Amino acid sequence: MVQKYESPVRIYKYPFELVVAAYERRFPTCPQMPIVLDCEIIEDNVFDNGARRDTKRRCKIAVEAPYLIKKIIGVDVVYFIQQNFLDMKTRTLNIEATNESFATRVEIFEKCRYYAHPENPDWTCFDQTATLDIKNFFGIEHSMEKMGMKQYTQTTLKGKEIIEFFVNELKQEGITHVDRWVDDATVTSTTAGAATNTTPPEKPPLCRDNSILDADYIAKYLGQLTPLQESKLVQLRKRFEHGTSEHPEPDYQTLLRFLRARDFSIDKATGMLQESLQWRKEQRIDSILGEYKTPAVVEKYFPGGWHHHDKDGRPLYILRLGTMDVKGLLKSVGEDELLKLTLHICEEGLRLMKEATKLFGKPVWNWCLLVDLDGLSMRHLWRPGVKALLRIIETVEKNYPETMGRVLIVRAPRVFPVLWTIVSTFIDENTRSKFLFFGGPDCMHAEDGIEQYIDTDKIPSFLGGSCNTLIHEGGLVPKHLYKSESIEETNGAIQAHDHHGLYKAVDLKPGQLFELLIRNTDPKSVLTWDFEVLKNDTLFAVFHTEKEIEQSGNDDFSSVFDGPDFKEGTNYKKIEQSVKCRPKEGVQGSHEMASTGTYVLQWMCPPSCDGPAQLMYFHEILSSANYKGSMTSLQSGFSSNSLQSR
Repeated sequence: MVQKYESPVRIYKYPFELVVAAYERRFPTCPQMPIVLDCEIIEDNVFDNGARRDTKRRCKIAVEAPYLIKKIIGVDVVYFIQQNFLDMKTRTLNIEATNESFATRVEIFEKCRYYAHPENPDWTCFDQTATLDIKNFFGIEHSMEKMGMKQYTQTTLKGKEIIEFFVNELKQEGITHVDRWVDDATVTSTTAGAATNTTPPEKPPLCRDNSILDADYIAKYLGQLTPLQESKLVQLRKRFEHGTSEHPEPDYQTLLRFLRARDFSIDKATGMLQESLQWRKEQRIDSILGEYKTPAVVEKYFPGGWHHHDKDGRPLYILRLGTMDVKGLLKSVGEDELLKLTLHICEEGLRLMKEATKLFGKPVWNWCLLVDLDGLSMRHLWRPGVKALLRIIETVEKNYPETMGRVLIVRAPRVFPVLWTIVSTFIDENTRSKFLFFGGPDCMHAEDGIEQYIDTDKIPSFLGGSCNTLIHEGGLVPKHLYKSESIEETNGAIQAHDHHGLYKAVDLKPGQLFELLIRNTDPKSVLTWDFEVLKNDTLFAVFHTEKEIEQSGNDDFSSVFDGPDFKEGTNYKKIEQSVKCRPKEGVQGSHEMASTGTYVLQWMCPPSCDGPAQLMYFHEILSSANYKGSMTSLQSGFSSNSLQSR
């Protein structure tokens, strides 16, 4: 097994010569690395009038391992060979180290480099890589791999501390500056005027990826990372370092988000990010903040907006989903426009996170979402609306991974388990773990309330706080703002828009019935319906029977229950009471089918109507396997009366 470790560039704000002087003081031992028992110089050569020095050391290292492993390998110390190649002219120090002990079983190779900062000659850069190839090690290869990672982590974390320690020791001795190397022959010749031309000094080597990623940058912009995570971040950056005008080079925050989304798998993160970059190009996402114009209906009826920050400094977005007219917004602006609105919000979130990072002086690379569900009902389970929501979730998960830091769900009613069960399966497991639920009306002051996460003076007034917001309350979108109705009447005929083939049209003469028979073999499954009355009043009710019945024949003025074999209350019952639906009303509802048998959705045009009734309907059965008992709170609890929308 071969493991490769790579650390990002570290910056020392000291000249190269002073850093080298501090580095030399760590030999043969230093207090910060007690496992290094001794370092013996076995070769030491100086070249080019002192410009170059090659040093070879044999280092004795204490084995940091459990007692059992020490007994297995039979040693308490191991030996490494370290070679240093110092070039004072180019201001570089290359270090290579490999194991001498157990070399036939394990190959360890570490390479470090100190060099002058390419843009600031008074600073010094440091980078470090290591490979571990365990071929055969007494059957404890996995344990050795973990020990190797632990050792590398400790060395990386202590590296900067060691240099800083010895730089301070030099300062205490009065050494704050070390002259740069100068060729004595060149100085003498130039002073005497013998040389008429001088060779310009060699440019310091460029940083390996033409950018600086040091420990200070990580702490300020990325947060705490393990050495292995830092290594993978640098490796992923290399794969995208040649950006173009069409595909700009992603910043480190973006790279880190995609790495986290794929559990720090470089190959998986690369594929995911490449697809996202192509998507951004095709959809012109980089221009959306400047080009997007919010539709007037969204400005007036979309109940969402940005609102200060949470206690961790995350930008806070509030969505009053319970008062959102999903159907009205979809019919007035369309699914694509709602998706574009969401993407605009996501891009705003990225911008606000960068601003928060500067404002609070710490990494802020995700935002907080507060969702108020007060008013949520089964009308929010309108099928095209759920479909649009799932499309939005899928798009955001693919292209904005790890941007959601926390989701606060407040005032969730009993209908919420239905919606949550449907959408949660489409949300990444890591994102689902960030959802926090607060039931009941007093989500602010209750024990473990939202005051844990949002400052009291920032909690909006509609949740009992003192802070006013400009977020709209939502409400029903007037139908005259719809781009087109689900149904249109042309020359007296009813025509249905596609709605992906979900809805069917029905004409009913006065006194005529239309009954939809649903045979259920799946107890605890959920029957949902959605219909819209276009013309004349219509009566709607739901029935259930365990007796075998068949659809009525040609007599559309009789119910399947009108025969002598049926008696209401004995072998069939009305489980949703009759409700009168007026023209231009939309009705959504659901019923948990607690038992098997036949359920009947019944529509009737009252005999007193002066003309036929017209309606479009849709129904769906949601499997009990998707709910696992969470639907029990819905049993007959949502009358169609409460689910009407005008």
